[in-house]
Amino acid sequence: GAVEEKMKSERFKAELITNVSHDLKTPLTSIINYVNLLKMEEVENPKAREYIEVLDRKSQRLKKLTEDLVEASKASTGALTVNREKIGMCQLVENLEARKLTVVPSLPEGETDVYADGRHLWRVIDNLLGNCAKYAMEGTRIYLELVRGKGQVTLSIKNISRDPLNVPPERLMERFVRGDESRTTEGSGLGLSIARSLTELQGGTFELAVDG
Repeated sequence: GAVEEKMKSERFKAELITNVSHDLKTPLTSIINYVNLLKMEEVENPKAREYIEVLDRKSQRLKKLTEDLVEASKASTGALTVNREKIGMCQLVENLEARKLTVVPSLPEGETDVYADGRHLWRVIDNLLGNCAKYAMEGTRIYLELVRGKGQVTLSIKNISRDPLNVPPERLMERFVRGDESRTTEGSGLGLSIARSLTELQGGTFELAVDG
C-alpha cells in the first residue's frame, strides 16, 4: 500500500511538472520570438543592445530549464521510450571535448559495444561532461576510462572539483541539488538526476563517489 501511494505521488508530481512546463512554453516561445525580432532591429543605443543580449541569454536558459524539468520528470517515472541498439562506446567518448579542461581517455583496443538507446546514452555522457565543464577546477584533467568485462561495459569519468564538496554523493544525485552552494553557475541541479534516471531506464547502473 505504501509503495502504491508513493508511486501515485510520483506520478502526480511528474504530471504537475509536465503541465506547468507546458504552460510556461507558450509565453516563453513568444518572449524568444520577440527577442529575435528585436535582435534584427538596428538599435543604436549600446545599453539597449546589451539588454537585448541579456534577454536572449536568459530566455534561452529558461527554455533549457523547462525542457530539463520535463525530461527529469519523464525519466524518473519511466515514461520515455527506449530503443536499444548496438552502440560503439569508444566512438562516443572520442568525440568529446570539455572547455579549458584536458580530457585523458583510457580506452581498450578495438570498439566496445553496448546495447543502449543512442539518444539517451549521448544525453547521459553530455550531462556528465557538462557537469565537469561547470564545476571542475579550470586547467585540470578529466579522466575517461572505458572498461570491458563480465558482460558489461563501465564508463568512468573523474574530475577535480573547483569547490570543496561537503555533500554526500547520494545527495548530489537528488534533483535541484548542486555542488556549489553559492549558486554562482547557471546549472539547474537536474543534470545528474537525469543522467541516473536515463541510465537506469536502459538497464544500466549509475554511481557517484566523492574522493577526498
